[in-house]
Formats: sequence, structure tokens, C-alpha cells
Amino acid sequence: MNLFRKPIAFLIIGVTFLSCSKKETDFPDPLITNRDTTISPAVDFFNYANNGWFKKNPILNTDSSNGIGRIVTDTINEQIKSICENAAKEKNTKGSNKQKIGDFYASGMDTLAIEKAGLTPLDSQFKKINDIKDVPALVNAIGYLHTIGANPAFSFYVSQDDKNSAKFVLYFGQGGLGMRQRDYYLDADKRNVEIRKQYVSHLETMMQFMGDDKTAAVKNAATVMKLETELAKSSRKLEALRDPIANYNKLTVDQFNKTTPNIDWKKMLPVLGIPKADTVIVAQPEFFKALSATLKSYSVEEWKTYLKWNLLNNYAAYLPNNIEKQNFKFYYTIMNGVKNQKPRWKRVVAETDDSLGELIGQVYVTDYMPKGVKEKLEEIGNNIRDVFATHIKKLDWMSDATKQKALNKLSKIVMKLGYPDKWKDMSQLSVDRKSYCGNVMNANIWDYKYMINRYGKPVDRNEWGMQPHTYNAYYNPSNNEIVIPACNIIVPGYEGRMPDDAILYGIIGGSFFGHEITHGFDDQGSQYDEKGNLNNWWTAEDLKKFKAKTKLIVSQYNAFTVLGKNVNGDATQGENIADLGGVVMGYEAFQKTKQFKNKEKISGLTPEQRYFLAYAYSWMINRRDESKINQIMTDVHAPEQFRVNGPLSNIPEFYKAFNVKKGDKMYQPDSLRVVIW
Repeated sequence: MNLFRKPIAFLIIGVTFLSCSKKETDFPDPLITNRDTTISPAVDFFNYANNGWFKKNPILNTDSSNGIGRIVTDTINEQIKSICENAAKEKNTKGSNKQKIGDFYASGMDTLAIEKAGLTPLDSQFKKINDIKDVPALVNAIGYLHTIGANPAFSFYVSQDDKNSAKFVLYFGQGGLGMRQRDYYLDADKRNVEIRKQYVSHLETMMQFMGDDKTAAVKNAATVMKLETELAKSSRKLEALRDPIANYNKLTVDQFNKTTPNIDWKKMLPVLGIPKADTVIVAQPEFFKALSATLKSYSVEEWKTYLKWNLLNNYAAYLPNNIEKQNFKFYYTIMNGVKNQKPRWKRVVAETDDSLGELIGQVYVTDYMPKGVKEKLEEIGNNIRDVFATHIKKLDWMSDATKQKALNKLSKIVMKLGYPDKWKDMSQLSVDRKSYCGNVMNANIWDYKYMINRYGKPVDRNEWGMQPHTYNAYYNPSNNEIVIPACNIIVPGYEGRMPDDAILYGIIGGSFFGHEITHGFDDQGSQYDEKGNLNNWWTAEDLKKFKAKTKLIVSQYNAFTVLGKNVNGDATQGENIADLGGVVMGYEAFQKTKQFKNKEKISGLTPEQRYFLAYAYSWMINRRDESKINQIMTDVHAPEQFRVNGPLSNIPEFYKAFNVKKGDKMYQPDSLRVVIW
């Protein structure tokens, strides 16, 4: 169901934006129509608020989930499709942004050319792998594949130094797993045992697509599975990756070499595009020690099999139909329960946006974003920040000395809103209509070079990590910044009219601004200072009290279960802290509005009820069972049901608004309620 009718009628900007006309009640109110009143709000508020919509809008066979995110992104993707199709019709635009967008999209839609090309777009890469004769050549090939968009053996990136945010450094971490997460290889439960069986079958099929006969395919699939399992054994668990101190190990290149006798990093770094470096950050040293051993414990031929698989796996979605379909079958159907692929245009639009989002964003802002979005987002963001400051000042568990440092950090948070003032220069990216896979690889190479070129240069703190049309947001601790793209102002169901304050503050205030600002003070963000450096600004006693509170939220979420599997409270604690902080800050900012002060009812709902229903609306997402399990195993976000029920069960104002009493499922006794910020 697409609630959007007009492509640019997302909101009306003006001085009366936060007001609510009496005519609002003449429109269907999503907060009313989304509800399922057969469910008590005191038992399961998430489904009380959203299950009415879920009943009318089942998950499509082409999706693993359905909800507010799909509504918004479907609308955005329709607009990007128009941008792509219009660009593809343009002539005499060689070298322009429109030429690149149009040719990229057209190459993805040219299935005849893709089928005819077969695996030839990867021929030169396969040849490099086949030519490997010894371990040094193998190591070089691993490095080379990283530069073209594959990710064998480990992860590597250039980013700001966690302890000196003004400097770019080289980061090395665990990686190289076809199933992405270690637990898929090691957990002994029935579901994961079956997925491993299906993965081996998937590997066998893909090996045959690369030219193996059945016997060779079975052998090579077993080799890949065995080698990846070896890498998984030395990989840290999801929750262990959240500790920035434990995952920060600065080594000289000589020291790194000593831990990996079979990898000469002085020779590897130039292959990765770094002519010279003195130090590196090694997130998981034990992983690289084990990796070095596997370079000798597995034969060169076995490693070559793994590398060819890793290359194919990273480009499978841009190759002929049989390979693309098999890739979809395993990663989407088996692992996430999706029955059918999306129409080709949607897949190609998504990839065009992923590869050329910086170019599409420029057109998108011009053609689809009304003026004043930045100003409106800034207004809401500043209101949330003011409330957060008031909260810090009133904390009864934090000393004055630490409060001053917290307030200083809060005041220094940079809010990047709407869209960047300066766009990246992608003029050196080559795109044509000859090869879809080739265009994706060229875009990957451009991205890699852009990343590498930052090394040794001053940090540009004006740079964005998201596009204005990305329905998401983030907090970057190294820059002490939040980024809220323009499209997050969209509220489905309010096309051409103004949402009331409760909705604006429940969704944009609580789930975006409040959430992201709180990330600066969650279990990870709280370890960074106002300049973005990993630096303890707490007193010992205050830190002890803070950790006691975070342990309480971990315990609370560990008790939640989905399909018999417990939520990982440790892995999700940062997001859970941010959810709780976000909904609390959003609510208190909402209290300052005219709607709240006048106790104005809309559709029979009090301001308080509308606010909490709006917050639940912001997480109105229904997932397939397979997707729910995958989320618990791989995601640092709790399932959406608990992103609503979890934080709200800690808020007395919610209890009052919906008459939650002792004995109700949503009720938490005072001793178990979490109050952090």
C-alpha cells in the first residue's frame, strides 16, 4: 500500500508547520486506522498501535518485511526511477552526471547484454586468481580483490583514529565470511544446522556456474565451507565488537608483521593503495594470527577456490539470470524468507542509487525537496537538544563535574540536516552502457580510491555518510555529529497537509533527533569526548553508576524472546539506550508545544496518547519469521516490537496515558524500570 499520491507533497513548510488545522479530522488519521483495538495497549502496545495496518497490508512476496520504511522508500524509489529514466533519455551529455546515471541504469536494464556477456566481466580477475603460484602471490591477490569491491579474508578501511579524530588511520578487522556472521557457522541449533546445509548446496550450484563439474563442485564447496568456518572460529561475537577499547589495538607495521608471519604487510599495503604507513589499528589481533596460519594450513589451490567464490559472490547480483536467481534464493529466500524477487527496475534503481547516490542526491534535492526542510529540521533538533541539556542538569546520579563535561559534549554536537552544502566530485568515475557488472565494479573502485585518498590528509568534518534521500540517520562519535537526511521529514498519511505536533515529535523528534543525540551518550558513544576522541571524561564513581544502569537495560532486553530465541541485550544495548533516551526527550520537547499545553484532542486522542502512538508508528515494521531470526543474530538493533514496548515500559507518562497497571504485561515495577538520561 502506497500512502503517497503526490511526489513532492511531503510537507508544507511555513510558520504554521507545527499547528494542526481542524480540517485534519476530515482525513483518515493513521494513528486511528493503524490500531488493532482487539489488543490491549497495556499488553502489547506495538501491536495495539500497528496491527490494524499489518492486517490490511500483508508482507509482499518480494519483501522480508513491510511497514513505514517500505512505504517511504517505495515512494523515493519511484522518484529515483524517474530520475534514472529521464537521464537515460538524455543525449549529448557525455561525462555529465545525467549521462552516468542514465547509462548505469540502462546497462542494468539490458538483460540481453548481461546474458550474452556471461562471466566475461570477471575474466581478468579470475585470471589473476588462477595465476597464483605461492603464498606471497596469494596475499597480493587478496589485497587486490579488496580494491575492486570483493572482501576476502578480512575487512579493511580508512577512517578517523578513534583516539585522534583529526587524523585518518588504517583499520584491519575480521571478515571474509560468505554468511557474514560467525554464529551461522558455529551455532548448533537446528535452524543454523539447516542453513549451513543449504549454504553448502548453494556453494555447489555456484561452483558449477563457474565451470566446475558436479564432482569438482562438491569438493570445492566443501573447501570453502571448511575455510570460512576456520575464519569464523577466530572471529569475535557480535556483542564483543561493540567495545571500542577492546577493538582498538594500535600496532606498528613491524609489530603487525610479527603477529602474521605469513603476511608481509609492508608488501601488502602498497597493493591496497597505501604506499607507506607506520602504524595500523588491528581490531581483532587474534583473528589475523589465525588467518596467517590458515594461509599455510590450506593449500594455494584451496585458497584460489575461496577467492573465486568470494569474487563471484560479491558480483552475483549483476551477472546472468541463473547466477542472480541462485544468489537471491540463498540470501533472500533461505536466510530471510523472501519468496519472489522485486521487479528488475526496482533492483536496478536500488543499485544505481547505491553506486551513484551522490549524483542522484543532487537531482533529488532540486526536483523533490521543498524549500525550508533544513530550517524545520534544525528547529526540532534544537528543541530536543535543549531538553537533553535540562535532563543532564537534573540527573541525580551524576556529579557536577561530569555533568559539565556532558553538557559541553552535548553543546558541541554538530547537526548535519537535510543535505550537504558540498557534493563529492565523481567526474573521474567511468560509466557506459556496455556492462552492468563493469559499471558496478568501476563504482566500487571509485569508492575505494576515494576512501584510500583520505589517508594522510586532513579530516573533512563537513563530509556526509548518507544521501538526502536515504530514509535513515546516524550518529558519528568521531565527529560528535548527527546526520538527518531530508527525506526523514516524510510522514506517510500526511501528504499535502501538516502533521500535528504529537506526530512530528513522536517520529522526527523521538525516533530521529532524540535517538541519534542519545547515541552520543550510550554505552559506546559515552566513551568519546566532545572532539570525537576515545577518551574517558567520567569520574570513576559516575562511570560505575552509568554502567549499572546500562546493565539493567541489558537484562531487560535479554528477557525478550522472538520465536523461542532471546534478544541479545549486550549487542543491542546501544540502540536500546538511544531508543529510551529518544522517546523520553521527544516527549518532553513535545510538552512545550501549544498542542500539548492546550490539551488539544485530535480524533478523540489526548496529546499524550497521540505522541506515544506516533512513536509506535515510527517503528511500524512487520517481518517474516526468517528475517526476525536473522535480525537477532546479525543486527545491533532489537526487533521493532521491543523498540516500542521496551522503552515505553519504563515511562510513567505512558502508563498514565493508556491506563497501564500492575499486573499488565507492559508494566515494569519501579525497581526494574530503566532511567538513564
